[in-house]
Amino acid sequence: MTGRRIVSIFLPRFAMERWLRAMERAGDAPPDDLPIALAAEGPHGPVIHAVNRAAQKVGIEIGARVVDMRALCPTLQVEYADLEGDRRLLSQLMLWARQWCPWTVTDGSNGLILDTTGSDHLFGGEAALLREIETRFSLLGFSTQLALAPTWGAAWALARFGPVRVICSETELAATLAPLPVKSLRLTSDTVLLLHRLGLKTVADIAAIPRLSLARRFKRAELEENPLLRLDQAMGRMAEPVSSVEEQPPFRVVCRLSEPIQDPTPYVPSLCLDICDQLDAAGVGCRQLRLTVFHTDGEFSAVAVATSRPSRTAGHLARLFDGKLERINPGYGFDLIKLEAAAIEPLEITQHRLDGEADENIDLSHLVDRLTARFGSRAVNYPALRESHVPERAQHWVTALAQAPETPAVSSCERPIRLLEPPEEIRVLYDLPEGPPAKFVWRRQSLQVTRYAGPERIAPEWWKDRPGTRLRDYFKVEDQTGRRLWLYREGVHDDGRGGAPRWFLHGMFT
Repeated sequence: MTGRRIVSIFLPRFAMERWLRAMERAGDAPPDDLPIALAAEGPHGPVIHAVNRAAQKVGIEIGARVVDMRALCPTLQVEYADLEGDRRLLSQLMLWARQWCPWTVTDGSNGLILDTTGSDHLFGGEAALLREIETRFSLLGFSTQLALAPTWGAAWALARFGPVRVICSETELAATLAPLPVKSLRLTSDTVLLLHRLGLKTVADIAAIPRLSLARRFKRAELEENPLLRLDQAMGRMAEPVSSVEEQPPFRVVCRLSEPIQDPTPYVPSLCLDICDQLDAAGVGCRQLRLTVFHTDGEFSAVAVATSRPSRTAGHLARLFDGKLERINPGYGFDLIKLEAAAIEPLEITQHRLDGEADENIDLSHLVDRLTARFGSRAVNYPALRESHVPERAQHWVTALAQAPETPAVSSCERPIRLLEPPEEIRVLYDLPEGPPAKFVWRRQSLQVTRYAGPERIAPEWWKDRPGTRLRDYFKVEDQTGRRLWLYREGVHDDGRGGAPRWFLHGMFT
């Protein structure tokens, strides 16, 4: 183990900072003083997964139940965490971090492990390396806690429980780890609780206990439950190599030309055919293609296209470049063309129909790809469902090239084909004790209700809505012209949440 240098990069606010960055890109950034928490499913209901600084200041704790934290802070805004999205981004950051060393892995708890043995001198030393890592992550919008030590376990512990940007040598290892709590040894919560009951609260306490006593107590324990094995890993007495995950092999084809040309269009179909053969042999498809032409003067130009679904159909992929290659400035010509496939996903050949004809969804996805290539990714969108019983939250618009989300359960209740955003308030002329108004004014039109059905009561989402949000009673109504509308009454009389109920028109069925 002598000479090894391991860097641990801990991202303490990774999930929340990623969520806030997504909100900023969407132009919906929340105010800094609003307490916000991300929730994840727990054994007894949603629990707090991540918090922003405003929520942390009012005492919102990670791991606590959402219902308990809402009682502590009624203004807490709760959103659901995207755990799978966090995992994918962390894996991408793991590959991105290989600019500092060739061996990087995720550590399973919002962090990365880098084996920088022999590479720190390329960046001006270990201290300069940590400063650069911190700077580069801050430019991405992520705060970090860093540590550099001779072992994986020591670096992991010091990044989370040690001082800021600590650098630990092999001779200082035992003294540096001694005051840290026992949970810094990457033990399970049950093991940590047991050690506390035994009076063992720090790494020094465990190191001072005779090994035979602890070995008997934990002889059948797994690695995460055995403090002796974890201590040996942290002290370098037990090997823990950084088994770097290999990147997916690149899919690329190159066309070298004997003489410079001005237009790469005639070569695109054959390049797409060659790269689709590679994808077919690997049983995968691509969602992105990048065509790069290298000019004779040393410059290069690139054009990229994307698809809504993984594909390896050469004709379809080649057609996506129509109209895009004309934007390349030929200059003095180019003699090398390279085509690369990215965003690789598994793609199996499936027969969807007994007659062997193509699936209609494939034709639709091809149309979406061509429209997107022609008008841009922001011009083509589709509605995606959300898990919500509040009508305006049940769906949202996403770009057609976005990863298709899993379809949640859809309500069996009839919904209008068009929703007004936001709902428009109506003025009631004749009210009834029960049911919708008999006559009301909407957009300067006086409408009379001839028939109605309902009510359908929709309660607020307590984990999202602010305290005092009133429930809604929805009615399907038909006016004197036969037009079917969707009205709702916000609140009920004497509900203690405001004045008289208000009426809104939320959608149209016809």
